[in-house]
Amino acid sequence: MGVYAVTGAASGMGRAVAEKLTAEGHRVIGVDIQETDIVADLSTAAGRRQAIDSVLEAADGRLDGAVLAAGLGPVRDRARLPVIAAVNYLGVVDLLEGWRPALAATGAARVVAFGSNSSTTVPMVQNRTVKAFLAGDPARAVRTVRIFGAQAAPFVYAASKIAVSRWVRRHAVRPEWAGAGIRLNVIAPGAILTPLLERQLATPAEAKAVEAFPVPTGNFGKPEHIADWVYMMLSPSAEFLCGSVLFVDGGTDAHFRPNDWPRAVPLRGVVGYLRKFLGFTAARRG
Repeated sequence: MGVYAVTGAASGMGRAVAEKLTAEGHRVIGVDIQETDIVADLSTAAGRRQAIDSVLEAADGRLDGAVLAAGLGPVRDRARLPVIAAVNYLGVVDLLEGWRPALAATGAARVVAFGSNSSTTVPMVQNRTVKAFLAGDPARAVRTVRIFGAQAAPFVYAASKIAVSRWVRRHAVRPEWAGAGIRLNVIAPGAILTPLLERQLATPAEAKAVEAFPVPTGNFGKPEHIADWVYMMLSPSAEFLCGSVLFVDGGTDAHFRPNDWPRAVPLRGVVGYLRKFLGFTAARRG
């Protein structure tokens, strides 16, 4: 049985993942802002450092895996935007970088970061917002959305999830991750019936927007279903899963983007490979 760190373990999908792992006999080290093993505020540098150090101590420097489920939704409150930005991005990448040696120590660790289908379904997300996140500057990311005024929250939220997904894909294939036996992937849920969604549905103005959003299967997802998918992504069956983003959203992403993916790789992305391939074929002919 393994040892897993789970952020956001006190509620919603994070709690469902923690319960699934525990039910299967694994040891879970929960991280959240309340009511779990390690209480830490991931919106602050000190809180993230506390989460990193406390998990490493509790796990004795070895982790079989980690699930980064902690995150804040697009609450329409400008005062909360810096907190949303910091938790959703730095609360993932800082912890993963801090835990990487412990994950590498086991030689076959599995990591699942929580993205969102908002990364492909929210329009008008600015590239400069995403770039600010990837530069490790959520405060600057928040400043880039000032033009949206009181409606800025969805753009911060979506940009944070795009940035997390890109960070994972960039790092998952590197020697210090894939080469160390760590499999790093993203799950991108859609509308899941968590306490956050329940609160939105209980607010008439927000409920109207939520219910208007297309979900081809006609229903909301359940946290326990997401937990089942995460469990598979943590299992030995995920050995060949590396840098993937898995959408579990009732078909919403496919509804909006039926022809956008997959795409052929741009030439600039395979120049090195083509040189080796053409050299190989030339050598065979010689």
